[in-house]
Amino acid sequence: MPQIALLTALLLILEGLYGYFGAAADDRSMTALIPLFFGVPIGISGLFAMKDSYRMHAMHAAVSFGLLGAFAAWGRTVMTVGKMSQGMEYNQRAAMMVLIMAIICTGFVIMCVRSFIAARKRQRAEKAEE
Repeated sequence: MPQIALLTALLLILEGLYGYFGAAADDRSMTALIPLFFGVPIGISGLFAMKDSYRMHAMHAAVSFGLLGAFAAWGRTVMTVGKMSQGMEYNQRAAMMVLIMAIICTGFVIMCVRSFIAARKRQRAEKAEE
């Protein structure tokens, strides 16, 4: 799972950089870097998780940031859909970037939860064998 955390972090960091530097110079906003702000702590946690003794706590920290990122991005997506349904103006590029962040973070959280469940089952099986 540390590799998945690092890949997720890389995707979020690249998305943030693309969102910021890919916009026209007069249209840049610091909010475009929000995926980067979630990717960095996930990446740091992923690096710590490379060491066995830190793995459990580091991955729980990583999935916490992933979950916060997913909630934030899906919340923003719902707000944008509300604007769309009312015929209000919205930034299509920003809406797409937020949706991508939501998908990346949600996928990461799902993979982490599945991994945590599998680890718990392995622990129970090992204890039953003793």
